Amino acid sequence: MKRTLLLTFVFALFTQFSQAQLQSPADFLGYELGDKWTQHHRVLDYYQHVAEESPRVTLHQYGVTNEGRELVYAVVTSVENQGNIEEIRMNNLKLTGLESGEPTENKKPIVWLSYNVHGNETSSSEAALNTIYKLITEKQSWLNDVIVVMDPMINPDGRDRYVNWYKSVVGEQFNALGETREHDEPWPGGRTNHYYFDLNRDWAWQVQKESQQRVEVYNQWMPHVHVDFHEQGHNSPYYFAPAAEPFHKAITDWQRKYQTMIGENHTKYFDDENWLYFTREVFDLFYPSYGDTWPTFNGAIGMTYEQAGGGYAGLGIIKAEGDTLTLKDRLMHHSATGLSTVEITAMNADRVLDEFEDYFKKAQNDPAGEYKTFVVSKDNNPDKIEMLLEYLEKQQIEVGVAKRSGRGEGYDYDSGETGRMEYEEGDYVISAYQPKGTLVQVLFEPNPELADSVTYDLTAWETHYAYGLDGVALKSRINDVEDPMLTKDRKNEISTKAYAYLVKWDSFKDMKYLAALLKKGVKVRYAQEDFTIDGNEYKAGTLIITRNGNEQMRSDFDKAVVETANKYGRVVNPVRTGMVAAGKDFGSSSVNYIGKPKVALLSGEGTSSGTVGQIWHFFDQQIEYPVSLINAEDVGSVDWDEYDVLILPSIYSSSVRSQLDDIRSWVRQGGTLIAVGGGNGFLAGKDGFALSRKDIEDEEEEDPEELLKVYSESRRERIQYANTGSVYEIDLDTTHPLAFGYDSEYMSLKLTSTPYAYLENGWNVGVAKEGAHRSGFVGNIAKNELEQTLSLGVQNMGRGSVVYMIDNPLYRGFWHNGKLLFGNAVFFVGR
Repeated sequence: MKRTLLLTFVFALFTQFSQAQLQSPADFLGYELGDKWTQHHRVLDYYQHVAEESPRVTLHQYGVTNEGRELVYAVVTSVENQGNIEEIRMNNLKLTGLESGEPTENKKPIVWLSYNVHGNETSSSEAALNTIYKLITEKQSWLNDVIVVMDPMINPDGRDRYVNWYKSVVGEQFNALGETREHDEPWPGGRTNHYYFDLNRDWAWQVQKESQQRVEVYNQWMPHVHVDFHEQGHNSPYYFAPAAEPFHKAITDWQRKYQTMIGENHTKYFDDENWLYFTREVFDLFYPSYGDTWPTFNGAIGMTYEQAGGGYAGLGIIKAEGDTLTLKDRLMHHSATGLSTVEITAMNADRVLDEFEDYFKKAQNDPAGEYKTFVVSKDNNPDKIEMLLEYLEKQQIEVGVAKRSGRGEGYDYDSGETGRMEYEEGDYVISAYQPKGTLVQVLFEPNPELADSVTYDLTAWETHYAYGLDGVALKSRINDVEDPMLTKDRKNEISTKAYAYLVKWDSFKDMKYLAALLKKGVKVRYAQEDFTIDGNEYKAGTLIITRNGNEQMRSDFDKAVVETANKYGRVVNPVRTGMVAAGKDFGSSSVNYIGKPKVALLSGEGTSSGTVGQIWHFFDQQIEYPVSLINAEDVGSVDWDEYDVLILPSIYSSSVRSQLDDIRSWVRQGGTLIAVGGGNGFLAGKDGFALSRKDIEDEEEEDPEELLKVYSESRRERIQYANTGSVYEIDLDTTHPLAFGYDSEYMSLKLTSTPYAYLENGWNVGVAKEGAHRSGFVGNIAKNELEQTLSLGVQNMGRGSVVYMIDNPLYRGFWHNGKLLFGNAVFFVGR
């Protein structure tokens, strides 16, 4: 007994001594929080200091950004919990069913606080410094009952971009007048990451490096509560849960209820301080790739908290009512909600744990939702299946293979029809009866059901469509499944007597292979028509890599072709003749030389940074092919003869408008101009360009009574004309090089409600015909106007081409089946 008391006394003395060495953020940094911004490395320094001085905190690095900045998270809890943290973490995974075995009694709810996903919404990382200090110095009792995981800066590249800029333009004192330069953030702004991606739209898709690393560690904890801290317009009151409609139907009653409980807890602090706030407006829970929805579909109570400010606010900004909103105000509000979230979860620890366990039991035993099983046909392109399986594995979603054929009531993703559906032995089966079953249903549901059409993001994202896969959704369970068999890539052998090597062209990996060959200096051709040789049939678009033209490489030619194919898992078929049994011989004018196109992308002020980033990332990270980013303001000084391809993103630059004559001249001389998304609106109707907006027939004379509209319904009125993101079935002309590698139907993510007419002078390669809408919400007027419109077109202009990509296939990087279209535009069209 004496020994126990002595150990307790020594431990308490040690804890007290450690806390005595702990400095407040102000003492450590040398300034009060809110007086200036704390840059990323100093935020990390303080978190490291806290971890070294407090036994209640441990710090862990989970990754690095594209620019080399560390990504970390802190685990904050009681000293006793820290001593058992691995047991607690594993017990939690056992509650989800992601780990086998029964959990012990040592279970604690986990609250995950994510700060600064948008780099120029800076106050939350300052709040992270204040919150961690308050937790371990003033709120230790809460930490007995809860584990707090804190990611102090999700997007340090964007945040440092903003902070470094602001420091370069501010004086000794900030200027709160909105018209001053410190409130005019330059392109591309600090909101996004290095590649200008919005990381708060990437939680589910995990296209970006930061998201991939964060989700990996998130899945190792599976928190019960997740908060994503944001900022909004500088005149807005604070927003916290409960969220606005539409709620996705997969969100449970408990998830709704606990949001409300958390919000009610926040109100006591905001009411005491007379801070303004609002709930149940604007910020809905539908699109699955937010920092609130993706955790929600993984069993958490996912929430967004929005503070007034943003990049416009700087260190201080005068609001509409005349008050000055300061950085200190902003961080204190975020600190209050962060601490309140921990408090209410500690108060309801047992209930939170019980509901969390029930959520995953229901997912595994009685999943909600109309469809219980999602089938991917084994006859799909193997590359596309492989890409899907890799993605699902990272989501911790289980996939099986049907051991026998069968049928059931369901939905056919290819035809869009419902009824009696068949599946075959060997088809891939994704069941909703699994721990991540709710996420499965959200990702694969054919047509997400909207409770309210007033939403501001994508309303369709189905995985079959995104990957270009056929299959069915079934209302019943397939029980007889086995684990998929892993297939090994066939290793190609060098054939020094090959006249040519042939490689199919129908997947993203084929494009990566082509890009790699071109960088190695290998000369490549492609077939414009189907052909047959050695008893094998090859489709238009097949890569033909002849020894002729590559003699300068000598023995390195075969090595480059074969070793590169092995690296990317491609099958190369050597042939000993250039004469085909059917189709055009390899020396025909129908076999085109690709060359190594030099690609330019307009960027900078006057362009959409999001579209620029999507294209930049595609070249730089996905296919690893060089692209030159040229500021739109500098187009007049560019020697366009040095480039083969020019990509026009969404653009509003007067500099480019004044140089259109030069660009047209360059196209006529053999250049390829690719307009993406909003870039088409820039070209539509301009001299020499065939693209035009569709004429909408005037309706009958309006009834005067219909002009008596209700003001409160104004937003709903506008929705009639809206398309925030839906899926359309596009009819493709597969004989055109822009559509090589595709079937005659392509499911496109349509992001605009602007209807473009069929080209009168050009090739209508992809069109939305009558009844083309497949999934997602489109306003009734917009839906009618988008029928019989252009999605993909090519105009011949002199010796060159203009490619109109109305639907951006690279949007947010997750519509994988569209990427080959972009590759066709770059490497095939006009070659």
